Amino acid sequence: MADEELVKKMVRAVLQSSKSGVSLSNLQVEYKDLTGELIPYKQLGYATLDALLHSMPSVVKLDKGQSGEVMCHATTGNEMTHITKLAARQCTAKRTGRPQVVNCQMRVKPAAPLVLNEIAHPKNLFTFPHVVHNMYDCLSSMEYKGEIEHKMSKSSILPIKAVHITPPSNLNENTTPAKPKLPHSAPYSPKLVQSRLKEVLNKHSNGLWVSKLPQLYREHYKQDLPNEALKDLEHWTHICTVEKPCSSKPQEMLLYPAKETSQITPHSATQRSFATSKSSTPASPKDLPPDVKQKLGELLLKYSSGLWAHALPKLYQDTYKCKLPEFVLDHLTLLSDICTIDYPMPDNPKRAILYAKVVEDENRNQSGLAGSETKETVERRLSSQMVPPLVIPREEYPSVLVVEASDANSVILRYIGEGYSKVQEKLEDEMREFYGQDINKVALNSPLPGQLTAVRAEEEEEILRAQVCEVMADKVKVYYVDHGFSEVISKSKLFELHEKFYRLPFQATRCKLAGLESFSQEQAVLKRFESMATGKILLAEILERKEVPLMVLYDTSQDDDININAACMKALQDKSLESPLKVNSAYMNVNVTSVCSDGTIYCQVPSRGLTKLNGILEKTENYLHSQVTSELLVSRPFCGKNCLARYKGKWSRVEITNLHGSRVLDILFVDVGVQASVEVTELREIPPPLLCDLISTPAQALKCYLADLPVSVGSWTPDAVQWLRDTVLHCSDCSLKATKVDEPKRLAHVYLFTSKNFHDTSCSLNQQLADSNLWNQQKDVFLSSRGPSKSLNAPTNPATIQTSNLSTDGQDKAPHTPKRMSSLLGSQSAPPGSPPEQLALPPLLELPEIGQNMDVFVTVVCHPGHFVLQPWQDMYKLVDLMGEMILHYNKMEEKPLKVEKNQVCAAKLENNWYRVLVKGVLTNGLVSVFQLDYGKHELVSCTQLRPLTQEFCQLPFQAITAQLAGLKPRQWSEEASIVFRNHVEKKPLVAQLESVQEASQPWDRKVVIYLVDTSQEERDIWLHDIMAEFTDEMSNTA
Repeated sequence: MADEELVKKMVRAVLQSSKSGVSLSNLQVEYKDLTGELIPYKQLGYATLDALLHSMPSVVKLDKGQSGEVMCHATTGNEMTHITKLAARQCTAKRTGRPQVVNCQMRVKPAAPLVLNEIAHPKNLFTFPHVVHNMYDCLSSMEYKGEIEHKMSKSSILPIKAVHITPPSNLNENTTPAKPKLPHSAPYSPKLVQSRLKEVLNKHSNGLWVSKLPQLYREHYKQDLPNEALKDLEHWTHICTVEKPCSSKPQEMLLYPAKETSQITPHSATQRSFATSKSSTPASPKDLPPDVKQKLGELLLKYSSGLWAHALPKLYQDTYKCKLPEFVLDHLTLLSDICTIDYPMPDNPKRAILYAKVVEDENRNQSGLAGSETKETVERRLSSQMVPPLVIPREEYPSVLVVEASDANSVILRYIGEGYSKVQEKLEDEMREFYGQDINKVALNSPLPGQLTAVRAEEEEEILRAQVCEVMADKVKVYYVDHGFSEVISKSKLFELHEKFYRLPFQATRCKLAGLESFSQEQAVLKRFESMATGKILLAEILERKEVPLMVLYDTSQDDDININAACMKALQDKSLESPLKVNSAYMNVNVTSVCSDGTIYCQVPSRGLTKLNGILEKTENYLHSQVTSELLVSRPFCGKNCLARYKGKWSRVEITNLHGSRVLDILFVDVGVQASVEVTELREIPPPLLCDLISTPAQALKCYLADLPVSVGSWTPDAVQWLRDTVLHCSDCSLKATKVDEPKRLAHVYLFTSKNFHDTSCSLNQQLADSNLWNQQKDVFLSSRGPSKSLNAPTNPATIQTSNLSTDGQDKAPHTPKRMSSLLGSQSAPPGSPPEQLALPPLLELPEIGQNMDVFVTVVCHPGHFVLQPWQDMYKLVDLMGEMILHYNKMEEKPLKVEKNQVCAAKLENNWYRVLVKGVLTNGLVSVFQLDYGKHELVSCTQLRPLTQEFCQLPFQAITAQLAGLKPRQWSEEASIVFRNHVEKKPLVAQLESVQEASQPWDRKVVIYLVDTSQEERDIWLHDIMAEFTDEMSNTA
């Protein structure tokens, strides 16, 4: 039976994420995105969803929207009582009142569509991104419910045992908690883990306890050891020897390096032959010069998440002002003593990923451990009532209540949610009940500094934990360890703290604000932070998990998420250097720097700020040219970070706007309004001597709309956009006249001229555009076999900007179909289902033998007779492939593409590029596509399609269409489909192959498999048994 209270909470959570409400028809979709299942109104005893919603007036309010559709809105009332009460307990040092709860929306961690546990901009967190069906989204969202341990089995090993999902645990009540996951953990790569494990074992030739292995791995490689690797240790006999001296418990096993043997496993032999075959040339050098190796080691240490091998030459040249020896990329094995080499694309060794080896003094580590043990022993001797340390939440985006900040490097906050605020509230309720009995009120007559005590609060009958800071005559200053503020109170309010209230860690903790380290005590920063963050519940992105974690804070209570760190950084800008446009004012010598695909333009107007910026950037260029150091490489990117990247050959200011994993990211050139996708190796930190000047100078790109046009922004045709680009991007002497200025949006409506005749609006480009036929539509052009001459007016993304502006010559060409592209388009004469000519499709995905097992992730489920899964083993290769596609296609010029049915191409969905199969072309400019790696059908604008290059056809398509074995074919009911979906969709499972139905095309191949859920330690759950039992029950009740 469904829990009605839980359903209410989830419905309320969905509705609170949308200020304008959620349509009744879309409510089920939003609910399923959040919870993984549909609203169970029938199980709750209601005939329709509408009837259930009408029974919950305290949760939802129904009304009709402008279009007549029923809209659902969150009811304002007592639903936030718990959070309000929590914030109400937050007092200031003077206790003059309670902060206002501004942001009470508890958001789950956003889905990162590219990589497990990577950073993503937390935009629209309740409404999951368009791509929520892949493995990474699922695992990210499941961390909201509890940590996931991916204990994947080897496919050839029985019994089946793959994934163990642990239930939510109280992190704070465990005095020896499991170490939380570090950010930027890569997907599980057995080869990489094996090579690193060898290095660790070589330093511990006398053996080590398996329980110590995760800690050593984390210290060496700044990443968590994948939990599934612990399961595989016994099977890696060529890497290590496992001994069980006491019992079979994994924690009590000993690990030794593998004994030397002449046998080489087929897998390692293949890898070794591949590596050596690339270096067995007559000119193969024996070793690298020591100085080159040292410099390469410095570069690799800057990128703990790995560095693409192909990026080394340019990075080396830019950093050390000398060329990298050409033979290095062809002989990567020469670097094996300073890095671990992984080959995600075996056919392209230059696409290898290099991971730095962190060499540490073993004696120093041992002495450090001994020192810590001694310290712990001393602490135990001093006090038998030790309070356990606060554990950082496992999820990457926890909610926090900000208390105060007198320093941006030491912000006081509290974590919100299970195991934190709720457990603390329970403890204070217990303390109030305990000290409510006179027999337990033992006064603390002689308090000592540093002593823990129970304090009766001033305004309420609350008992709070506190620590004595200073003892006076009849008063004492205490610090409330769970609330993060100090107060001077009477000694009569102190009681001895009972030992049972020592179990919970102190809830008030500290963090550092990323990007503000150099301005941590600037009053402008602290004042802005006070107004935007203090007393509010915010979303925290944890970048670095240390004793004082490094964070980025977001306010998600508005329609658009606000990056608090970035907003505080802007408080340092000198307003006098801004170049705002004034209404009815004319400006000459205007430089139009960018024309977006939605018609928005960015321009620079002569001003004091622009003159100063150009001078600072010239100094920056000279500084970076003269420095030979790796200190300015960006090793920890995050959204909102200010740094430098090259624009038209010169270093320019950029802001990071989105991250696709740890190596690929989106940036905005803030002074020209151009967006681009780059590798992290192309970024540089702002030089310290110039940091203050660059940060204090406002962005010089002014956002403008052309006034009095027949269409609105966002409705521009590609032809109109291209005409405007050709006209203004190469004009060195434009003029403009502002007609309207929207200060809050920093947006101006202008007339634009390519001459100085700005007094006559009839001579403006606005008038020329309005009088042209560039707004006319040519329907069905993409259905023609001839190349299109004009593009449809398809929906465009306002944020997408012509990235060809990054080229040094800045040439923008008119739309055309290039020769290279036409060879990949195929012809109408091709038989149905055939791929385009001259595009070699990837090899078929290798499947295990019949009856063997494979670890899979289920991405899409219709019913037991039709669902889609992905193989788990090579998932990290797909992550790397998608990163490469983002870099490639975001730099391509926007060119129209002739689209045909059954064509394989690349499609942009949200902010990512996918390999897709065209299923149909609609007359409104939309195309129906099938995602070949994720198995989902989508509708996408034809303007978002690009030809798939051969480079991205090496990895087999990862989506496998499947049918559940062990059941008779039937027409599956909606109820049965929901039950099956709830058990398998977006979950890692083990599949046992029953049969394969081969087909002429890889996307038509289908497998019949058994699915097994191995998340429970005591038994494995076979899904066909569950479905058979369910259908039997349905038949009996019918």
